Amino acid sequence: MKTKFTRRDFLKTAAIGTASALALSCGLIPPTQEEDMTDPLSTHADVLVLGAGIAGLAAARTLTDKGLSVIVLEARNRVGGRTWTDSSLGVPLDLGASWIHGVNGNPITKLAKEFGAKTAPTDGENAIEFAADGSELPGGAWEETETLFEDIYEEVAEIQERTDEDMSLQAAFDQVIAGRRLSGEDLRRLNYYIHLVTALEYGADAKDLSLWWWDQDEEFGGEEVIFPGGYNQITDGLAKSLDIRLGEVVNIVRYGADGVEVETSQGNYAAAQAVVTLPLGVLKQASVKFEPPLPESKQAAINRLGMGVLNKVYLKFPEVFWDAEVETFSYLGEELGEWGDWLSFVPFTGEPVLMAFHGGEKGFALEELSDDNIVAGAMQTLRVMFGGGIPEPEGVLITRWGKDPFALGAYSHTPPFASGEDRGALAQPLGNVLFFAGEATSREYPGTVHGAYLSGVRAAEEL
Repeated sequence: MKTKFTRRDFLKTAAIGTASALALSCGLIPPTQEEDMTDPLSTHADVLVLGAGIAGLAAARTLTDKGLSVIVLEARNRVGGRTWTDSSLGVPLDLGASWIHGVNGNPITKLAKEFGAKTAPTDGENAIEFAADGSELPGGAWEETETLFEDIYEEVAEIQERTDEDMSLQAAFDQVIAGRRLSGEDLRRLNYYIHLVTALEYGADAKDLSLWWWDQDEEFGGEEVIFPGGYNQITDGLAKSLDIRLGEVVNIVRYGADGVEVETSQGNYAAAQAVVTLPLGVLKQASVKFEPPLPESKQAAINRLGMGVLNKVYLKFPEVFWDAEVETFSYLGEELGEWGDWLSFVPFTGEPVLMAFHGGEKGFALEELSDDNIVAGAMQTLRVMFGGGIPEPEGVLITRWGKDPFALGAYSHTPPFASGEDRGALAQPLGNVLFFAGEATSREYPGTVHGAYLSGVRAAEEL
């Protein structure tokens, strides 16, 4: 089976804000033809969409284009969900989704052209790798590490094919590594590479990924590109002219043959049908109550699937002190997963900004630290790589997706003993009333913006 070597898209969130105070009550009766569905105070629609992330926006746009009246209920004070661009440091920086992973045939590529959003290709080979002491790895060392990983993964794939019972991906790696005589340095580099293609791709460590299903997702071909002007160009374009109610925290979803009633922090809404795009983390916490409860098959799928995390730390400096032409810096330090993966924004925006990834357990652990401690850890590593005389950052952005109440993680993954069938069960409509979308419902493209977008279109077409 295939494995990946590119960073994965991840999606991002913010805190709740206040919004429209809509306190009209309603029942389960759909609106009559006489009601004006363009009335901004209306609490009835043909369809309610829960969530204004990429999946919700895709569903709402598709349904609106078909002539249906749609109200989108969003808990945050902004649209985009886990796709979020922040410009507070004077440059658009994506705290959530960053890439179009494979531009060929990708629906996000089409949207970028439609909305006039410029993209820039990234080159994973334009990189420098540093050893724990701050010296650059000798020529050919990284290529040797890649070859070692690929050689070992061939044996892991054989275990994947012949085993009669699922296990963790790490357990399979451990079996293969136990039969090798690797030096301490080879093992360090190999573990870094494993972390790169698991925790920094899937938001979960190898021990938390299913051997059978960890890489069952499909890919689009072509370049990997980012948005120098921000991913919000896509979400803002989709949101244009939609009826989106912000600050509407969904508490209860009541559904039956007569339709759907949704109780939020601001009031009640009713429709004949609804599209639920709540992130897997929110569904796992069960902070939204469904009446009647979700079927056992769907709840079991929610329980089996995992919600991982990929956090970003942006540092803006007064000047560039690193090689301005290099895109990626890797640090193979003593602590696996800490400050190991850096992206420079100089090649894309010209701004002196570095961004570090933390994924899986290290991503969750980062959230427990104060901002000051996080910046201190970042600067300690940068000074090992670039010298003690580098300046302090003049601006910082830190994400904590695991603590975000409206995401509770970055994106989904498939743990041991879960499978792609669980994503299908999560996507399954309930009658002709409730429909489900979001990256976690995508069997082909989980954990990606294009997977979330296509799931929203799929749910709208099912409806």
